[in-house]
Amino acid sequence: MEEALITYRDVEIHQQELCVLSGVNLSLQAGQLVYLIGKVGSGKTSLLKTFYGELPVVSGQARVLGYDMGRLRRKHIPSLRRKLGIVFQDFQLLTDRTVYHNLEFVLRATGWRDRQQMKERIAQVLSLVGMEHKGYKFPNELSGGEQQRIAIARAVLNSPQIILADEPTGNLDAETGRAILSLLDGLSRSGTLVVVTTHNLQLLRDFPGKVYRCEAHRLAEADDASDIG
Repeated sequence: MEEALITYRDVEIHQQELCVLSGVNLSLQAGQLVYLIGKVGSGKTSLLKTFYGELPVVSGQARVLGYDMGRLRRKHIPSLRRKLGIVFQDFQLLTDRTVYHNLEFVLRATGWRDRQQMKERIAQVLSLVGMEHKGYKFPNELSGGEQQRIAIARAVLNSPQIILADEPTGNLDAETGRAILSLLDGLSRSGTLVVVTTHNLQLLRDFPGKVYRCEAHRLAEADDASDIG
């Protein structure tokens, strides 16, 4: 069996001294589309943040891409994050530069130097998300859906093994949200582990995956669609 990219055993997670989740057990592998669902404040975003070292693991065993998250030192967090792609609900694009220069900024920050290679990689990811003719635009010239496509392009620049998407459709209309989830679903089918937090239960029916529910400070796997809504 293929080795898991994320493995948690009896993990406890705190947010500002309060325990938000305890007894967390999961094993996530390449090529999976995984949903984290639950009410606001149930811990799904907190769990996602532990995957990239934004929140500490208080106890238990937690491994992400070979890193021991319980012992992860602050100086090692950037090297972990270079192996992850993160997509936020509010896009978090740099508003003072074009789409192209948003993407170039990330490549330069992660060690790319060759201008032609950067140009080719940016063209590849823009094509992947259907935005190949938008490189010259500024974020405020794009719709919400287009900005989220650019955010996904940014997340896949360095060919990460894992993409984490925190409410990626939360600020989008239903049709646009479905298009964004279709993109993420395609990435999982190409071998990337994609983890999505969402309130939109219809997306789970349209793009089936593994579902975990955060509730009453616990994480439980939902067995089927009848368990979801």
